[in-house]
Amino acid sequence: MVPALSPSRAADFKQCPLLFRFRTIDKLDGPPSPAAARGTLVHEVLEHLFELPAAERTPEAALALLEPRWASLVEERPELATMIEDDESLTEDGWFAAAGALVERWFTLENPQWLEPAERELYVETEVDGLTLRGYVDRLDIAPDGAMRVVDYKTGKSPREAFEGKALFQMKFYALVLWRQRGEIPRQLQLVYLGNGEIVRYEPDEHDLLGLERNVKAVWQAIVRASETGDWRPRTSRLCDWCDFKELCPEWGGTPPPLPADAGRLVLDPRVTGEALVGDD
Repeated sequence: MVPALSPSRAADFKQCPLLFRFRTIDKLDGPPSPAAARGTLVHEVLEHLFELPAAERTPEAALALLEPRWASLVEERPELATMIEDDESLTEDGWFAAAGALVERWFTLENPQWLEPAERELYVETEVDGLTLRGYVDRLDIAPDGAMRVVDYKTGKSPREAFEGKALFQMKFYALVLWRQRGEIPRQLQLVYLGNGEIVRYEPDEHDLLGLERNVKAVWQAIVRASETGDWRPRTSRLCDWCDFKELCPEWGGTPPPLPADAGRLVLDPRVTGEALVGDD
């Protein structure tokens, strides 16, 4: 099997090897998150809105998509519904209203009547020195002159400068894959933060993407070494405060579960390290 890596799994390892282990080897999930379910729904609405003729892409039309798109999502992934039902602090009306507010804010940032995306929820994949890189791009715009703009929707707020590296890493990862696929560097990377109505734009160049390529290959080699040695030591940072697995981390007095006997094989399975999800926020 050809090894594979997605931006989310690479970012996990860069943040903390033990976090990577918990998610890929131990298959641990964080607690159900109404915010994550809301983000999935908003991504769905913004994707399917472009199926309408340009003149009909209005805030009212987008809001009308919330309930049918949610019904479709729950039919495919019933566990999404439990994220709301199990949270006693939420009402269904309040949850939908919060999703609607994010959708409406998008219209203050972009005008979908002026946009004709070339691709939506685009699966991208390329191979770099025997390593497959893959992921999903929320939206790809292509200008008349062929220039590419990679757009990613974030339903949270834009991070402070100290925390924006992970989001830019993801976008540069997509840019690298598209460059290797199509032979042209995307002109612009655009992060649309719906939580506070901010757009962050970045213009990558060849130096950027070659550096990112070296970084990704180094991350993969570190993952391989960890799989051979079983050394998944934690890396502490300010992000620990938001970790779903803090109680299992030895740096915080916890004890990880025993390492599975087939951990070394499992972690090199491309279906694990290359896991890429549509609307991965």
